[in-house]
Parts: sequence; C-alpha cells; structure tokens
Amino acid sequence: MPRRTVLLFAGACIAIAAALAVVTMVVVTGREQAAQSLTASSETGQPLVGGPFQLVDQEGRTVDQTMLEGRWSLVFFGFTYCPDFCPTTLATLAATQAQLGADAEKMQIVFISVDPERDTPQALKDYLSSDGFPRGVIGLTGTPDQVAAAAKVYRAYFQKVGEGDAYTMNHSLTVYLMGPDGQFRSAIAHDLGPDRSAELIRRAMERG
Repeated sequence: MPRRTVLLFAGACIAIAAALAVVTMVVVTGREQAAQSLTASSETGQPLVGGPFQLVDQEGRTVDQTMLEGRWSLVFFGFTYCPDFCPTTLATLAATQAQLGADAEKMQIVFISVDPERDTPQALKDYLSSDGFPRGVIGLTGTPDQVAAAAKVYRAYFQKVGEGDAYTMNHSLTVYLMGPDGQFRSAIAHDLGPDRSAELIRRAMERG
C-alpha cells in the first residue's frame, strides 16, 4: 500500500477514534448528570410537590410556605363559586376531622383559591364560615400571578372557562397532605371518603 494511502488511512482511523471518544464521554457524562438529577429528586422518595409561595389569608395577612411548618396540613385548590366539588370536598374533610378525633388538633386545612378575581379575603372568610365546613379552615388568595405560582409548585391545574360574570373555573381536585416540616407526604383523592382519608392520614402521622 503506498505510503500516502497508509497515512491517510491512519489519519482517518485516529479521527474516528477521537470522535468515538468524545461521543462516549458525552454519553457517560449525560448519564451521570441524569443519575445525579434522579438522586436529587428522589432523596425523600416523594414527588416534588409544594414549595415557596406568597399569598393573603382571609384576615388580610400576608403568608408564605412557612405557615405549613409545625403542623400537618391538608392543602387543596378551589374557589368559592364552585357548585359541587369544592363544597363536597370541604364537607368530606369536616367528616374526616371527626374521624380523626384528637389527631385532628394536629392538623390544619388550607383552601387556596384559583379565582382571585372574585375570591377576596372577605369572600373567603364568609364562604369558609358556612355550616358543614371544617372548623378553622385557612383560606388563601392573592394576585393572579401569586395564585398561579402557588398552583405551579403544587402541580395543580386550573383554567378559567367562559366570559363575563358567569365564568367558572376548571381545576384539579387532589388534596395534598403535607408534613409538619412543610414537605409533601401523600395525595388524597377528593372522593376517597372520610374513613379511608382518616386512615391514610393516621398512617402518615405514625411514620412522621
């Protein structure tokens, strides 16, 4: 084989080897980064639910995520004009409180409005004082941007439907159980019922 051909062939082999080395390094590095990312997001074994927010309660006081610290919390999203799911969920949580007995004193219920246009602090205060709803529910609202930010960290969906005064809000129905450290523990389906909800909450409290 002529010397020039040999040199060209050797050069091509070196180039291919170098390219393969680069590709291998990129693939391995990418896998390592993905593994690190999975490890970071799986340290607690729980989905990444919850996080920083800033809202206003029904007394007009500014609050943030630290309000969840020190007590167990049931957090869910809704609105005062909700015709069915929100009042049903609140009534179910009232029955869940009764099932929990003394353990209910360790818990607070947090209702975050997805309808800040209508749900002022006073509107929340009036609504949550209705008979049949849980005692001591904390209602939260804010600017549209604040509400959207809170919903985002909880992976909660909502969307305005319709125009004018007759509009309504589509929204997710999950109730989030948060621990005294403010971290997510479990999701509670809105239709789970008071007996099973209380059982799930008790088990979470036992685990801490």
